[in-house]
Amino acid sequence: MQRWRGLEATPGDLGRTVVTVGMYDGVHRGHQKLIGAAVSRARAMHRPCLLLTFDPHPAEVVRPGSHPAILTSMDRKAELVADLGVDAMCVLPFTPEFMRLSPESFTHTVLVEHLHAAEVVVGENFTYGHKASGTVETLRAEGRRFGFAAEGIALAEDASDEGEVTISSTYIRACVAAGDMVPASRALGRPHRVDGVVVRGHRRGREMGYPTANVETPPFTAIPADGVYAGHLVTRDGDGQNRFPAAISVGTNPTFQGSRRTVEAYVLDYDGDLYGEHVGVEFTQRLRPMAAFPDVDQLMAAMAKDVVDTRQVLGL
Repeated sequence: MQRWRGLEATPGDLGRTVVTVGMYDGVHRGHQKLIGAAVSRARAMHRPCLLLTFDPHPAEVVRPGSHPAILTSMDRKAELVADLGVDAMCVLPFTPEFMRLSPESFTHTVLVEHLHAAEVVVGENFTYGHKASGTVETLRAEGRRFGFAAEGIALAEDASDEGEVTISSTYIRACVAAGDMVPASRALGRPHRVDGVVVRGHRRGREMGYPTANVETPPFTAIPADGVYAGHLVTRDGDGQNRFPAAISVGTNPTFQGSRRTVEAYVLDYDGDLYGEHVGVEFTQRLRPMAAFPDVDQLMAAMAKDVVDTRQVLGL
């Protein structure tokens, strides 16, 4: 998949495209439905499918200080959309100047002049331009003027204890923040994952016989609620990705009066050095809340049970 940042970096030989536009944070099942429609349309037209997304999140520019938790890093997003058949991804810097573009200027400058849209596929609730004043209907009208088609795709829904819920990044962020990984995974179509670099910690786990990978994540990463989880640690090598079962701790290590939230994964049946590695941590199910234990022996007993429970949840 081709990938570039900024309109000025658009390849000169791009040709006419089928464009889909959005943040696509999480690339959840609703996004997958929308991207699938765009890819299918592109294949039928024998044109490349191009995904246009933004960085930083528009909320941070529109309302500084309101940056939402991010479900997928830009690199992870690129991997996921490429797997869905997207041919190219353009990351557009979302700046105060860009925010002030009128809907018509966005359509002409971005979609027509630079991305050469033959068709634009978006969600039915899509808005664009200054103060989000553009809608799917205005996009269709501008398409008739500028020579492209526009299609709005209905939002996907999922069953929950409260009834049908619309699958959205906001809903999934709420599930993750509460530690509800099962509904989050169902809406995503896969376990929620955070990516980061393994860094050196206090090495307490190693001293207790449970060496953990301390994963430092980028700012604004959607980290689940404090607690212990069953899941996997994902590593990358020349042949692709490897997934290892893991018991994962999220929190401040209250037994040792910690103050900094960390993500630490104890990889089951693994003997190797992960320091400096770029890894992913996948959360399957929450096992228990974070707790402060009166002594190290009771902490170690709880960790032993966490490993047993992890094996059970993962079917090992």
